Amino acid sequence: MGNSDSPTAVTGAESAQRAVEVALEQFSQFGFTETKMETIANLSGLSKRMLHYHFGDKRGLYQRALEAAVERLNPPLEDLEVDSEVPVEGVRKLVDALFACHIAHPEAVRMLAMETTQQVFGVVGRQPVNDVSGVALHLDKLLLHGQDSGAFRPGISADDIFTLITSLTMYRVTNHNMFDNLLGIDMQSEANTAGLHRMVVDAVLAFLTANIPDSGEASYLTAREAVDTADNNSDIYG
Repeated sequence: MGNSDSPTAVTGAESAQRAVEVALEQFSQFGFTETKMETIANLSGLSKRMLHYHFGDKRGLYQRALEAAVERLNPPLEDLEVDSEVPVEGVRKLVDALFACHIAHPEAVRMLAMETTQQVFGVVGRQPVNDVSGVALHLDKLLLHGQDSGAFRPGISADDIFTLITSLTMYRVTNHNMFDNLLGIDMQSEANTAGLHRMVVDAVLAFLTANIPDSGEASYLTAREAVDTADNNSDIYG
């Protein structure tokens, strides 16, 4: 029987991981078509034969790079813990953690934006590229606690908050050049990064605590599965 702890096994796993890291950098910078397997092999130190062994083909490696991009933007749950029962502090901590991930990994943001526009893998209708349920569940608990205590208004879901946060943090990368050209604002400067951080925190907390009449809706946005279920029920009973 093989020993998964052997030096050879560890080296193979580390080499494959290095190839994914290089692929993420290359795909996010040059796109799928212009990125060459030979370049990834040279930069990662893994032969083209071993790239095909680990990932099958270029699309398989692209998929792994896409998974890695999502993982980089998904903070560890331990980074979300806060020594306070105040829901506002819990949300602030989560916003800080998500913001930090997006600032630290612009290549991951570019990768997700590229897949959205070029649809190389075609994520719509597929299983999630990677698991983000831990952060979503943590945020759900914070929102329920805040709504039950009266600190947050009803009708806001974890998906709503996640959308609000990432739309601002990803904008810093995806629209950096045009924003600089049109408005003369360098979104990636140290001062503006700090300003954007404050903006995201304030926007989320203001959104949660604003004195806005209850719409009666459970959330602003609805997941596709829920929409499909509602449509099916309408067909059956309508």
